[in-house]
Amino acid sequence: DVFRTLKGGEPERFPHRERSSKGGEPWHRADKSGSVRAAVFGVSDGLVSNTALVMGFAGASLAGAIENSVVLFAGLAGLLAGAFSMAAGEYVSMASQRDLFKREIDLERHELLEKPEEERLELELIYRAKGLPRDQARAVADQIMKDPEIALDTLARELGLDPDELGSAWKAAVSSFLAFAIGASVVVVPYALFSGMTAFVLAVVLALVSLIVVGGLVGYQSGRGVVFSAGRQVLWGVGAAGVTYLVGSLVGVNVG
Repeated sequence: DVFRTLKGGEPERFPHRERSSKGGEPWHRADKSGSVRAAVFGVSDGLVSNTALVMGFAGASLAGAIENSVVLFAGLAGLLAGAFSMAAGEYVSMASQRDLFKREIDLERHELLEKPEEERLELELIYRAKGLPRDQARAVADQIMKDPEIALDTLARELGLDPDELGSAWKAAVSSFLAFAIGASVVVVPYALFSGMTAFVLAVVLALVSLIVVGGLVGYQSGRGVVFSAGRQVLWGVGAAGVTYLVGSLVGVNVG
């Protein structure tokens, strides 16, 4: 048979899935819940955006326009506002994607009930397009259509609707919230413990180290290169912080 089902319903023609799940080919393992992606994006966004925000207020503070407590309050406000915003955005995005996916599945289920022959022909054409001879493609389609649930799952996956890739909206939201808060707290902690130039220098050092670490981790995970990704992360972070610091300093001097 061209299409034989293994124990548990896994098609034998996709043996790499079983190897991958056991760790045979770790590079095939993907983040299907969306939480890792949300966490990485959250840390980076929290670090860059709150560093830029705090540096703007720090510039005004060093110019004598505002007090250290104002810088701390601004950092905390940016941390909470950004974390909640990131979490809400992730939740709404993934929940909407899941709703759309369910609608597509319901439509496909309806077509299987109302037009089974058309769906069988669609499967046959899909496998013929993948290189199977007509007879084998027809045999595969006939075998799949014997079980409505298998037929629905197969059609959904063949049409690009993989249910394993949707994940949990709540997990992505929580991961995004925590990650943003962690990244944003890097420049807040120094102003919670110190003040003036000491807090400023410590915040800058911690921000630079964190930018390098986050960028390097992203490069390691993506395969793009640790040095390149770290440099890119530092470039954007320092650029954003530098602009806001300059603006804060100018405003602080004029106000003072």
